[in-house]
Amino acid sequence: MNRGVSAVIVGIVGFGLGAAVQRWYDSSRPAPQPVTQAAKPPVEVAPAAVAVAKRITVPAEQFEREPTWAYGYDAPPKPGETAPPPAAQARNAPAAVDPEQAKPRRIDGSPASYSFLDVRDGHNVIDWFPNDHPPMPNVVKHGPARMGDTARGCGSCHLPTGKGRPENAPTAGLPAAYILRQIHDFRSGLRYTSDPRKSNTNLMIELAKSMTEEELNAAAGYFSSLEWSPWIRVVETKLVPKTRIAGGMFHATETARTEPIAGRIIEVPENDEQVEKYRNPHVGFVAYVPTGSIKAGEALVTTGGMRIVGNQIVQGKTTACGTCHGADLMGVGDVPPIAGRSPSYIVRQMWDIQSGTRNGASAQLMKLVVANLTKDDMVSIAAYVASRVPPPHAPTAAATQTVAQR
Repeated sequence: MNRGVSAVIVGIVGFGLGAAVQRWYDSSRPAPQPVTQAAKPPVEVAPAAVAVAKRITVPAEQFEREPTWAYGYDAPPKPGETAPPPAAQARNAPAAVDPEQAKPRRIDGSPASYSFLDVRDGHNVIDWFPNDHPPMPNVVKHGPARMGDTARGCGSCHLPTGKGRPENAPTAGLPAAYILRQIHDFRSGLRYTSDPRKSNTNLMIELAKSMTEEELNAAAGYFSSLEWSPWIRVVETKLVPKTRIAGGMFHATETARTEPIAGRIIEVPENDEQVEKYRNPHVGFVAYVPTGSIKAGEALVTTGGMRIVGNQIVQGKTTACGTCHGADLMGVGDVPPIAGRSPSYIVRQMWDIQSGTRNGASAQLMKLVVANLTKDDMVSIAAYVASRVPPPHAPTAAATQTVAQR
């Protein structure tokens, strides 16, 4: 069979199967009731509503298959290990007495000046580049009002630009309806985390429960209005730099690549000082992915892994992502865009859905999509998706370069 015709057939069949699944999803969405988990999920964790208040005991052997690096760890949790409580506000910490911490700082191109105490003050979100976005609503800048001084503004984690970091969600440009649905899922216990050590998920649940509907609508409207632009550079490699883990994120401790990537995605700041000390929203990340993962991911993302063998169509193990997320992976309706977003976050969400810790109405279609994916499949999908340049932005060398290290 002609190779070009085969490709067309694969595409048509893949789209048809995906469309059938989408119709099933659309018909089932009006009843967003809690979904009963499978009898033997890969990972068993107490619901988030309980996780915030109680310790979670999870046998370490249940996490042998988990991509722990996607959760900001390099090993499975120990039996009984749980999420540490959220860190205290920086201004209440002993470091507040250090004059160096209170010294005003500046970064290139910004009219603002902030101390390191300001940078770490989650209740009063700093804004180096206020002209990059509309004015932040009060909840984005200061957090839910009912929490008082203990509240954290949405922008403290997701940044005023909504681009987020590997340990949290990139919220810029997400459909408002999607954001609203996720907050309600956090509130009701339908969405939590597969790794009981991930403390910022519990913090997110606490914030979601404290937000009024007015604050929630303001935050959703703000982040959905922000335009996404690429700031993740995807690099294929067999070796990665040595790293340390802090705050649920990897940080390179040297420039040389000396450690095997070992099937992981290692996402680190392009400039650690600017990202960590200053939280500069103009400095992005480099995502090291396994050699060959982008090509492998392309097959899964574009056709679901379907292929022609002889004159026979061999069904793939998943559904083409473009069926729901759009041909350009920039989302359709209230289905979120995924092109150019954090591959660590993408793997984490696929794993949470497969393991049963994301159970909202919009996760039901994805349960079918990820059911047969291996950890390596998830890595490949995330590598390919993260390497895509979201239109209409023109590609830039810093944002779109893909390097093959062989």
